[in-house]
Amino acid sequence: MYYLAKILMANRIILEVCVDSIDSALAADRGGADRIELCSSLLEGGLTPSPGVISTVLGRVSLGVFVMIRPRSGDFCYSNDEFKAMEQDVLTAKQLGADGVVFGILTEDGRVDMDRSQRLVNLARPLKITFHRAFDMSCDLSESLEDLIRLRVDRVLTSGGEQNAELGQSVIANLQRQANDRIILMAGAGITEKNVRQLVAVTGVREIHASLRSSLPGPMRYRNELISMGAVKGQEYERLVATEETVRSMLAVLSNDKPQTVRPTR
Repeated sequence: MYYLAKILMANRIILEVCVDSIDSALAADRGGADRIELCSSLLEGGLTPSPGVISTVLGRVSLGVFVMIRPRSGDFCYSNDEFKAMEQDVLTAKQLGADGVVFGILTEDGRVDMDRSQRLVNLARPLKITFHRAFDMSCDLSESLEDLIRLRVDRVLTSGGEQNAELGQSVIANLQRQANDRIILMAGAGITEKNVRQLVAVTGVREIHASLRSSLPGPMRYRNELISMGAVKGQEYERLVATEETVRSMLAVLSNDKPQTVRPTR
C-alpha cells in the first residue's frame, strides 16, 4: 500500500494557489490545495508579505506555505539596499517557520544573477526554493533554466516567456523536456478550469500555479465615493480573493472527478 500511495502521489497534479490575504490562504487550505505562495499586493505581481501575515497564516493552515521575497514592484534588478532587505526577508520567513521561499533576481542584461541568487539559496536552506516569473523576463529561457539547475533551485514558475501559460505552452513543453527531472517546472499565469487540462497534456508539467480569485464585495456599508486610495476607483470596496469553491473546482478538473465534500471551517 505504501508503494501504491507513492505512485499515486507521483502521478497527481500539484496545485499551488497564489494568495495575498489571510482569507485567501484559509480558503485555499480548506479547498484542498497542496501549497500556497503567500504574497502581498498581487495587483503589483506579488510582493513580500508582512511578518504578521506570515505568522498568522502559518498558525492557521496545514498546507505548505512558500513566502514571496520581492521588495518592490517593477523589474527584478535590485540595488544593494534592496538585496539586503531580501536577505533579511528570507531569514524572517525561515525563522517564522515557512516551508519555502520564492524569489527571482536578474542582471541588467537579463540573465539570472547567479551570485545573489546563490546567496539567497544558501540563506534559505533547508527550505524549498522557487524561482518565480522573473525567469520569463530573462533573455534566454533555456540558458536561464540551466543556471537555475546549477544553483540547485527546486522549481521554476514559468509561463513560457509569454503573457500567460496558454500562449507559452509549447515553450513550456520544450523546457520540461530540457529539465529532464533535474528541476521542477511549474506552469503559471492565466490558468483556469477551462485551459488547465489541455495545458497539462501539452506541457507534461505536474505542478500548476493559479490565483483562482473572485471579486467579492467588502463589508463596509458606508462608502465615500469621492476618494480613491489606489489607482483603480472603487477598489477599496471590493476584494479579490480565492474561495474554497474555486479551489475545489480546479482540483476536480485536474482529477477529472467531482468536487470533494466541503470540510468544516476550523
